[in-house]
Amino acid sequence: MPDTNDPLFQPLRLGDLELPNRIVMPPMTRSRASQPGDVPNDLMAQYYAQRATAGLIVSEGTWISPLGKGYAWTPGIYTSAQVAGWRKVTQAVHSVGGRIFAQLWHVGRLSHISLLDGQSPVSSTAIQAEGVNVFVAESDGKPGFVQASKPRALNVEEIRAIVDEFRQAARNAMAAGFDGVELHAANGYLINQFIDSGANGRGDEYGGSLHNRLRFLGEVAQALVEGTGDKGCVGIRLAPLTTLNGCVDDDPETTYIAAAQLLSEIGVGYIHIAEADWEDAPEMPVAFKQRLREAFPGTFIYAGHYNAERARTALREGWADLIGFGRPFVANPDLPARLRAAAPLNPHDRDTLFGGGALGLTDYPRLTQSAENPEA
Repeated sequence: MPDTNDPLFQPLRLGDLELPNRIVMPPMTRSRASQPGDVPNDLMAQYYAQRATAGLIVSEGTWISPLGKGYAWTPGIYTSAQVAGWRKVTQAVHSVGGRIFAQLWHVGRLSHISLLDGQSPVSSTAIQAEGVNVFVAESDGKPGFVQASKPRALNVEEIRAIVDEFRQAARNAMAAGFDGVELHAANGYLINQFIDSGANGRGDEYGGSLHNRLRFLGEVAQALVEGTGDKGCVGIRLAPLTTLNGCVDDDPETTYIAAAQLLSEIGVGYIHIAEADWEDAPEMPVAFKQRLREAFPGTFIYAGHYNAERARTALREGWADLIGFGRPFVANPDLPARLRAAAPLNPHDRDTLFGGGALGLTDYPRLTQSAENPEA
Protein backbone atom coordinates (compact mmCIF):
# COMPACT_ATOMS: atom_id res chain seq x y z
CA MET A 1 0.00 0.00 0.00
CA PRO A 2 1.29 3.51 -0.79
CA ASP A 3 2.42 5.71 2.09
CA THR A 4 -0.07 8.56 1.89
CA ASN A 5 2.27 10.85 3.81
CA ASP A 6 5.35 10.39 1.65
CA PRO A 7 5.30 11.82 -1.89
CA LEU A 8 8.21 9.58 -2.90
CA PHE A 9 6.02 6.52 -2.49
CA GLN A 10 2.89 7.58 -4.33
CA PRO A 11 2.04 5.61 -7.50
CA LEU A 12 2.09 7.35 -10.88
CA ARG A 13 0.60 6.44 -14.23
CA LEU A 14 3.08 6.79 -17.13
CA GLY A 15 1.48 5.79 -20.41
CA ASP A 16 0.34 2.21 -19.87
CA LEU A 17 2.67 1.70 -16.90
CA GLU A 18 1.70 1.97 -13.24
CA LEU A 19 4.80 3.11 -11.37
CA PRO A 20 4.70 2.10 -7.68
CA ASN A 21 6.84 5.04 -6.53
CA ARG A 22 8.38 8.28 -7.77
CA ILE A 23 12.00 7.09 -7.63
CA VAL A 24 13.84 6.78 -10.96
CA MET A 25 17.15 5.11 -11.65
CA PRO A 26 18.50 7.46 -14.34
CA PRO A 27 20.90 6.49 -17.13
CA MET A 28 24.49 5.93 -16.00
CA THR A 29 27.32 4.71 -18.22
CA ARG A 30 29.04 1.67 -16.67
CA SER A 31 30.98 0.27 -19.70
CA ARG A 32 30.48 -3.44 -19.03
CA ALA A 33 29.20 -4.66 -22.43
CA SER A 34 30.73 -7.90 -23.72
CA GLN A 35 33.43 -7.79 -26.38
CA PRO A 36 33.60 -8.02 -29.28
CA GLY A 37 30.36 -6.44 -30.38
CA ASP A 38 29.41 -4.28 -27.36
CA VAL A 39 26.70 -6.77 -26.37
CA PRO A 40 24.64 -6.49 -23.14
CA ASN A 41 25.27 -9.51 -20.96
CA ASP A 42 24.18 -11.56 -17.93
CA LEU A 43 26.13 -9.34 -15.54
CA MET A 44 24.25 -6.28 -16.77
CA ALA A 45 20.97 -8.16 -16.43
CA GLN A 46 21.80 -8.92 -12.81
CA TYR A 47 22.76 -5.28 -12.16
CA TYR A 48 19.49 -3.87 -13.48
CA ALA A 49 17.32 -6.56 -11.87
CA GLN A 50 18.90 -5.77 -8.48
CA ARG A 51 17.55 -2.21 -8.83
CA ALA A 52 14.07 -3.09 -10.13
CA THR A 53 12.27 -1.66 -7.08
CA ALA A 54 12.76 1.78 -8.67
CA GLY A 55 9.53 3.19 -10.01
CA LEU A 56 11.29 3.35 -13.37
CA ILE A 57 14.75 2.38 -14.63
CA VAL A 58 16.26 4.21 -17.60
CA SER A 59 19.11 2.19 -19.05
CA GLU A 60 22.61 3.45 -19.61
CA GLY A 61 23.02 5.24 -22.93
CA THR A 62 22.93 2.72 -25.77
CA TRP A 63 24.23 3.82 -29.12
CA ILE A 64 21.99 3.57 -32.17
CA SER A 65 24.62 3.11 -34.88
CA PRO A 66 28.39 2.57 -35.16
CA LEU A 67 29.02 6.30 -35.70
CA GLY A 68 26.97 7.09 -32.58
CA LYS A 69 29.41 5.39 -30.20
CA GLY A 70 31.59 7.55 -27.99
CA TYR A 71 32.88 5.49 -25.07
CA ALA A 72 34.59 2.10 -24.85
CA TRP A 73 32.57 -0.98 -23.88
CA THR A 74 29.22 0.79 -23.97
CA PRO A 75 26.31 -1.28 -25.31
CA GLY A 76 24.62 -0.72 -28.63
CA ILE A 77 21.12 -1.50 -29.86
CA TYR A 78 22.11 -1.79 -33.51
CA THR A 79 22.84 -5.49 -34.13
CA SER A 80 20.75 -8.59 -33.57
CA ALA A 81 23.23 -9.77 -30.92
CA GLN A 82 22.84 -6.48 -29.03
CA VAL A 83 19.04 -6.71 -29.20
CA ALA A 84 19.21 -10.28 -27.88
CA GLY A 85 21.52 -9.15 -25.08
CA TRP A 86 19.13 -6.38 -24.06
CA ARG A 87 16.29 -8.92 -24.07
CA LYS A 88 18.13 -10.73 -21.26
CA VAL A 89 18.18 -7.47 -19.32
CA THR A 90 14.51 -6.62 -19.80
CA GLN A 91 13.41 -10.15 -18.97
CA ALA A 92 15.45 -10.07 -15.76
CA VAL A 93 13.93 -6.72 -14.74
CA HIS A 94 10.39 -7.76 -15.60
CA SER A 95 10.77 -11.10 -13.80
CA VAL A 96 11.07 -9.22 -10.50
CA GLY A 97 8.32 -6.72 -11.29
CA GLY A 98 10.38 -3.82 -12.63
CA ARG A 99 9.94 -1.37 -15.49
CA ILE A 100 12.73 -0.25 -17.82
CA PHE A 101 13.16 2.23 -20.71
CA ALA A 102 16.12 2.20 -23.10
CA GLN A 103 18.05 5.44 -23.40
CA LEU A 104 18.90 5.93 -27.07
CA TRP A 105 22.21 7.69 -27.65
CA HIS A 106 24.19 9.29 -30.44
CA VAL A 107 27.20 11.09 -29.02
CA GLY A 108 28.00 13.17 -32.12
CA ARG A 109 31.33 14.95 -31.69
CA LEU A 110 32.03 13.40 -28.27
CA SER A 111 33.95 10.46 -29.66
CA HIS A 112 37.38 9.46 -30.88
CA ILE A 113 38.55 8.00 -34.17
CA SER A 114 39.80 4.89 -32.33
CA LEU A 115 36.18 4.07 -31.44
CA LEU A 116 34.91 4.72 -34.98
CA ASP A 117 37.24 2.57 -37.11
CA GLY A 118 39.26 5.64 -38.03
CA GLN A 119 36.31 7.79 -39.06
CA SER A 120 35.84 11.31 -37.75
CA PRO A 121 32.98 11.96 -35.35
CA VAL A 122 30.04 13.97 -36.68
CA SER A 123 28.21 17.00 -35.37
CA SER A 124 26.01 19.92 -36.35
CA THR A 125 29.18 21.89 -37.10
CA ALA A 126 32.89 21.10 -37.40
CA ILE A 127 33.67 22.53 -33.95
CA GLN A 128 35.88 20.47 -31.66
CA ALA A 129 34.83 20.07 -28.03
CA GLU A 130 38.08 21.46 -26.64
CA GLY A 131 39.23 20.01 -23.34
CA VAL A 132 36.61 17.25 -23.41
CA ASN A 133 37.89 13.72 -22.87
CA VAL A 134 36.23 10.46 -23.85
CA PHE A 135 36.72 6.96 -22.45
CA VAL A 136 38.65 4.61 -24.74
CA ALA A 137 40.45 1.29 -24.53
CA GLU A 138 44.20 1.73 -24.89
CA SER A 139 46.28 -0.54 -27.12
CA ASP A 140 47.08 -2.72 -24.10
CA GLY A 141 43.36 -3.14 -23.39
CA LYS A 142 43.37 -0.88 -20.34
CA PRO A 143 40.92 2.02 -20.08
CA GLY A 144 41.96 5.62 -20.50
CA PHE A 145 40.65 9.07 -21.37
CA VAL A 146 41.67 11.01 -24.48
CA GLN A 147 40.70 14.31 -26.07
CA ALA A 148 37.65 13.95 -28.32
CA SER A 149 38.53 14.05 -32.01
CA LYS A 150 37.58 16.97 -34.22
CA PRO A 151 34.23 16.30 -35.92
CA ARG A 152 32.96 16.97 -39.39
CA ALA A 153 29.60 18.62 -40.07
CA LEU A 154 26.71 16.40 -41.13
CA ASN A 155 24.99 17.17 -44.40
CA VAL A 156 21.20 17.25 -44.63
CA GLU A 157 20.94 13.78 -46.15
CA GLU A 158 23.02 12.34 -43.30
CA ILE A 159 20.85 14.09 -40.71
CA ARG A 160 17.76 12.50 -42.20
CA ALA A 161 19.50 9.12 -42.19
CA ILE A 162 20.22 9.51 -38.47
CA VAL A 163 16.53 10.25 -37.87
CA ASP A 164 15.81 6.91 -39.56
CA GLU A 165 18.43 5.23 -37.34
CA PHE A 166 16.67 6.54 -34.24
CA ARG A 167 13.35 5.20 -35.54
CA GLN A 168 14.89 1.77 -36.09
CA ALA A 169 16.57 1.87 -32.68
CA ALA A 170 13.17 2.47 -31.09
CA ARG A 171 11.81 -0.56 -32.95
CA ASN A 172 14.80 -2.59 -31.78
CA ALA A 173 14.21 -1.48 -28.18
CA MET A 174 10.60 -2.59 -28.26
CA ALA A 175 11.65 -5.90 -29.85
CA ALA A 176 14.12 -6.30 -26.97
CA GLY A 177 11.27 -5.99 -24.47
CA PHE A 178 11.80 -2.45 -23.17
CA ASP A 179 8.73 -0.63 -21.85
CA GLY A 180 9.71 2.51 -23.75
CA VAL A 181 12.61 4.67 -24.89
CA GLU A 182 14.28 7.87 -23.76
CA LEU A 183 16.14 10.15 -26.18
CA HIS A 184 19.41 11.52 -24.83
CA ALA A 185 19.17 15.14 -25.99
CA ALA A 186 21.26 16.52 -23.12
CA ASN A 187 24.81 16.90 -21.80
CA GLY A 188 26.47 17.93 -25.03
CA TYR A 189 25.61 14.89 -27.18
CA LEU A 190 24.45 15.05 -30.80
CA ILE A 191 20.90 16.39 -30.35
CA ASN A 192 22.24 18.99 -27.89
CA GLN A 193 24.86 19.97 -30.48
CA PHE A 194 21.99 21.13 -32.69
CA ILE A 195 19.88 22.75 -29.96
CA ASP A 196 22.41 24.99 -28.23
CA SER A 197 23.42 28.14 -30.09
CA GLY A 198 27.07 27.92 -29.06
CA ALA A 199 27.50 24.51 -30.73
CA ASN A 200 25.44 25.06 -33.89
CA GLY A 201 26.93 27.28 -36.58
CA ARG A 202 24.86 25.94 -39.48
CA GLY A 203 23.24 28.19 -42.05
CA ASP A 204 20.62 25.77 -43.40
CA GLU A 205 17.26 24.56 -42.09
CA TYR A 206 18.98 22.90 -39.11
CA GLY A 207 20.77 26.02 -37.84
CA GLY A 208 20.49 29.71 -37.19
CA SER A 209 17.04 30.46 -35.79
CA LEU A 210 15.69 28.75 -32.68
CA HIS A 211 13.01 27.09 -34.81
CA ASN A 212 15.70 25.59 -37.02
CA ARG A 213 17.93 24.52 -34.13
CA LEU A 214 15.01 22.58 -32.63
CA ARG A 215 14.11 20.90 -35.93
CA PHE A 216 16.36 17.85 -35.41
CA LEU A 217 15.00 17.33 -31.89
CA GLY A 218 11.44 17.39 -33.20
CA GLU A 219 12.15 15.04 -36.08
CA VAL A 220 13.87 12.50 -33.85
CA ALA A 221 11.15 12.70 -31.19
CA GLN A 222 8.51 12.04 -33.85
CA ALA A 223 10.57 9.13 -35.22
CA LEU A 224 10.67 7.58 -31.74
CA VAL A 225 6.90 7.86 -31.45
CA GLU A 226 6.62 6.08 -34.79
CA GLY A 227 9.22 3.46 -33.79
CA THR A 228 7.53 2.59 -30.51
CA GLY A 229 3.98 3.04 -31.78
CA ASP A 230 3.02 4.86 -28.58
CA LYS A 231 3.60 8.48 -27.52
CA GLY A 232 3.45 7.46 -23.88
CA CYS A 233 6.46 5.19 -24.43
CA VAL A 234 8.77 8.09 -25.34
CA GLY A 235 10.74 10.35 -23.01
CA ILE A 236 13.24 13.10 -23.84
CA ARG A 237 16.21 14.06 -21.67
CA LEU A 238 17.18 17.76 -21.77
CA ALA A 239 19.81 19.77 -19.88
CA PRO A 240 18.86 23.47 -20.04
CA LEU A 241 21.65 24.91 -17.88
CA THR A 242 24.46 22.40 -18.08
CA THR A 243 27.57 23.40 -19.99
CA LEU A 244 28.89 19.85 -20.07
CA ASN A 245 31.04 18.87 -23.03
CA GLY A 246 31.14 22.37 -24.48
CA CYS A 247 27.47 22.95 -25.29
CA VAL A 248 26.28 26.41 -24.22
CA ASP A 249 23.15 28.31 -25.24
CA ASP A 250 22.89 32.10 -25.32
CA ASP A 251 19.34 32.13 -23.94
CA PRO A 252 18.62 28.74 -22.35
CA GLU A 253 15.28 29.65 -20.80
CA THR A 254 13.80 30.78 -24.12
CA THR A 255 15.35 27.82 -25.96
CA TYR A 256 14.15 25.13 -23.58
CA ILE A 257 10.67 26.56 -23.04
CA ALA A 258 10.33 26.38 -26.84
CA ALA A 259 11.68 22.81 -26.79
CA ALA A 260 9.11 21.84 -24.16
CA GLN A 261 6.32 23.38 -26.23
CA LEU A 262 7.50 21.45 -29.29
CA LEU A 263 7.53 18.19 -27.35
CA SER A 264 4.07 18.98 -26.03
CA GLU A 265 2.82 19.31 -29.60
CA ILE A 266 4.36 15.95 -30.49
CA GLY A 267 2.84 14.48 -27.33
CA VAL A 268 5.74 12.54 -25.82
CA GLY A 269 5.21 10.93 -22.43
CA TYR A 270 7.80 12.73 -20.34
CA ILE A 271 10.65 15.22 -20.22
CA HIS A 272 13.66 14.30 -18.11
CA ILE A 273 15.58 17.37 -16.92
CA ALA A 274 19.26 16.84 -16.09
CA GLU A 275 20.22 19.62 -13.71
CA ALA A 276 23.81 20.75 -13.39
CA ASP A 277 25.19 18.98 -10.33
CA TRP A 278 28.87 19.83 -10.06
CA GLU A 279 30.37 22.17 -7.45
CA ASP A 280 29.44 25.82 -8.12
CA ALA A 281 27.06 24.72 -10.90
CA PRO A 282 24.34 27.16 -11.94
CA GLU A 283 21.13 26.60 -10.02
CA MET A 284 17.97 26.11 -12.03
CA PRO A 285 15.41 28.62 -10.69
CA VAL A 286 12.06 27.24 -9.56
CA ALA A 287 10.38 29.90 -11.74
CA PHE A 288 12.05 28.33 -14.79
CA LYS A 289 10.83 24.89 -13.73
CA GLN A 290 7.31 26.22 -13.32
CA ARG A 291 7.42 27.74 -16.81
CA LEU A 292 8.48 24.37 -18.20
CA ARG A 293 5.52 22.80 -16.41
CA GLU A 294 3.21 25.32 -18.07
CA ALA A 295 4.72 24.57 -21.49
CA PHE A 296 4.53 20.78 -21.23
CA PRO A 297 1.53 19.00 -19.65
CA GLY A 298 3.15 15.56 -19.47
CA THR A 299 5.32 13.97 -16.80
CA PHE A 300 8.54 15.62 -15.58
CA ILE A 301 11.55 13.77 -14.19
CA TYR A 302 14.27 15.83 -12.50
CA ALA A 303 17.74 14.49 -11.72
CA GLY A 304 20.84 16.12 -10.36
CA HIS A 305 22.26 15.61 -6.86
CA TYR A 306 18.87 15.05 -5.23
CA ASN A 307 18.60 13.61 -1.77
CA ALA A 308 15.36 12.42 -0.18
CA GLU A 309 14.55 15.81 1.34
CA ARG A 310 15.10 17.77 -1.88
CA ALA A 311 13.12 15.16 -3.81
CA ARG A 312 10.13 15.38 -1.50
CA THR A 313 10.15 19.18 -1.74
CA ALA A 314 10.18 19.03 -5.54
CA LEU A 315 7.26 16.61 -5.59
CA ARG A 316 5.23 18.61 -3.08
CA GLU A 317 5.79 21.87 -4.97
CA GLY A 318 4.45 20.18 -8.09
CA TRP A 319 7.04 21.01 -10.73
CA ALA A 320 8.42 17.45 -10.64
CA ASP A 321 6.56 14.14 -10.89
CA LEU A 322 9.52 11.77 -10.57
CA ILE A 323 13.05 12.17 -9.22
CA GLY A 324 16.18 10.49 -10.55
CA PHE A 325 18.82 9.37 -8.04
CA GLY A 326 21.97 8.57 -9.98
CA ARG A 327 25.05 7.97 -7.85
CA PRO A 328 23.02 6.60 -4.91
CA PHE A 329 21.69 3.81 -7.14
CA VAL A 330 25.24 2.76 -8.07
CA ALA A 331 25.99 1.58 -4.55
CA ASN A 332 22.49 0.94 -3.21
CA PRO A 333 20.55 -1.63 -5.22
CA ASP A 334 17.68 -1.34 -2.72
CA LEU A 335 17.64 2.47 -2.71
CA PRO A 336 13.82 2.84 -2.39
CA ALA A 337 13.83 0.73 0.78
CA ARG A 338 16.67 2.80 2.20
CA LEU A 339 14.91 6.07 1.41
CA ARG A 340 11.68 4.83 2.97
CA ALA A 341 13.51 3.79 6.14
CA ALA A 342 15.84 6.84 6.20
CA ALA A 343 18.66 4.29 6.35
CA PRO A 344 22.31 5.16 5.65
CA LEU A 345 23.54 4.78 2.09
CA ASN A 346 26.55 2.81 0.89
CA PRO A 347 29.20 5.05 -0.71
CA HIS A 348 30.15 4.21 -4.27
CA ASP A 349 33.66 3.33 -5.42
CA ARG A 350 34.75 5.82 -8.09
CA ASP A 351 37.47 3.49 -9.35
CA THR A 352 34.96 0.85 -10.49
CA LEU A 353 32.45 3.12 -12.25
CA PHE A 354 33.73 2.46 -15.78
CA GLY A 355 34.74 -0.95 -17.03
CA GLY A 356 35.59 -4.13 -15.17
CA GLY A 357 33.36 -6.90 -13.89
CA ALA A 358 31.10 -7.53 -10.92
CA LEU A 359 33.30 -5.53 -8.53
CA GLY A 360 31.59 -2.20 -7.99
CA LEU A 361 28.61 -3.23 -10.13
CA THR A 362 26.64 -6.07 -8.55
CA ASP A 363 28.42 -6.64 -5.23
CA TYR A 364 27.05 -3.74 -3.15
CA PRO A 365 25.14 -5.01 -0.10
CA ARG A 366 21.44 -4.57 0.46
CA LEU A 367 20.10 -3.12 3.69
CA THR A 368 19.25 -6.56 5.06
CA GLN A 369 22.75 -7.79 4.24
CA SER A 370 24.28 -4.75 5.94
CA ALA A 371 22.22 -5.40 9.06
CA GLU A 372 23.31 -9.02 9.13
CA ASN A 373 26.96 -8.05 8.58
CA PRO A 374 27.64 -4.42 9.62
CA GLU A 375 31.18 -4.63 8.23
CA ALA A 376 30.01 -5.78 4.78
